[in-house]
Amino acid sequence: MKVVVAGMIAALALALPAQAAVKTVVLVHGAFADGSGWQPVAKILEHDGYKVRIVQEPETSLADDAAATKRVLDAAGPCVLVGHSYGGAVISEAGDHTNVKALVYLAAFVPDVGESALELVQKIPAAAKSIEPAGAGYFAINIDAFPADFAQDLPKSDAHFMAISQVPISAASFGGKATVAAWKDKPSYYVVSKNDRVINPDVERFMSKRAKAETIELPSSHVVMQSHPKEVAALIEKAANAVK
Repeated sequence: MKVVVAGMIAALALALPAQAAVKTVVLVHGAFADGSGWQPVAKILEHDGYKVRIVQEPETSLADDAAATKRVLDAAGPCVLVGHSYGGAVISEAGDHTNVKALVYLAAFVPDVGESALELVQKIPAAAKSIEPAGAGYFAINIDAFPADFAQDLPKSDAHFMAISQVPISAASFGGKATVAAWKDKPSYYVVSKNDRVINPDVERFMSKRAKAETIELPSSHVVMQSHPKEVAALIEKAANAVK
């Protein structure tokens, strides 16, 4: 009888859908943006049973932004750490945290130790030429050019609001050199935005290949998490399920 019951339990376990090994996702925004841009992805992840935490890093320096991320990671438990754009540099720097089990990069910088986001973006020029000084060592995207350069596949009203609410980034953040390359030790995933005008898609391909990241390409602007949230959430969940 015990053998029969054990067999039934084993069969039932096989029939049930696999549960993700990691059920928390920490999201890190990029330059010229804030955490609200994650809302479409966060809604999907929460609907699917994941806990979501969003880092509101100050964009004052790479060290400050990594520290802000680590404060969230301290309380997150085992998690997948996701970064968009400049947020990729942040998660590479903070991703050696013991709670981080996998890294997901979205149209993001993946610096090696000693590299900065600024150096990487200069490898192959991007289509956009609209980043300009915002005063006191900070930079922003020209408001009029923002919709076409940053978010050309979003509704114009949404792109305009992003433009007028953008968070300027400091030279100390964008030019900060990485001291950690967490992608060398953690499973990594990457989304290339094929229509990106802020980071050249070929630079994204170079970084994802160097990191040996599992990579997908989407016909997206720079803000792939807003224009393709289903595909982005699916990749994040894949990373969570692959954790051993």
